[in-house]
Amino acid sequence: MILQDLYSTIWRLFSSSPETAAQAALHDDHTAPVQNEVLRKARPQIVGPDSGPEAPFPIELSGAVQRGFGRGGKDLGCPTANLPDESLPPISSVARTGVYYGFAQVSARKDGSKLLPDEDAKVMPMVMSLGWNPFYKNERLTAEVHIMHDFKSDFYGHDLKVIVLGYIRPELDYVSREALIQDIQTDIKVALNSLARPAYEKFKSDPLFIRSP
Repeated sequence: MILQDLYSTIWRLFSSSPETAAQAALHDDHTAPVQNEVLRKARPQIVGPDSGPEAPFPIELSGAVQRGFGRGGKDLGCPTANLPDESLPPISSVARTGVYYGFAQVSARKDGSKLLPDEDAKVMPMVMSLGWNPFYKNERLTAEVHIMHDFKSDFYGHDLKVIVLGYIRPELDYVSREALIQDIQTDIKVALNSLARPAYEKFKSDPLFIRSP
């Protein structure tokens, strides 16, 4: 409990006047706090109220999966699906940059043909990074979704539906790729822990998601 209180206090200091992602996009300086051992040890293993998502959540996003930088799976062992820029306003206008959790579904069909197995088209837990990825010095705001599932093939161009249910942490910079990977693995655990509660798990059946034909 002491570590969790410390973590909350530190983030309040970092985010005393939090900007939405859209506001931050107007600035040239996209610096972020550097992760350190104090912050890492203070991270809670579950986030968000047990009673369920609070405003501005849930937030629905959708769009065809775009080709990104190709770093997620190759460099970080965490493949991601990029949402198109035009799908971002629902979250970028009300939320800060950082890491979020929720559920996602990839359509099995593309251009009228069924290309993915039913197993790949289920509603699955996800973590999403919204921001500038300061470690890689991105020049534009991106939303990168990591779906907790082992897809056997890529799904570029397939429709992706996402429901964002909560905020895990602010965007950070890192002193090494290994430190970034360690935080990503913690993000995944936090997301799974947080989504396992009944008030969040019920969103797997949200009308946003479609059944595979």
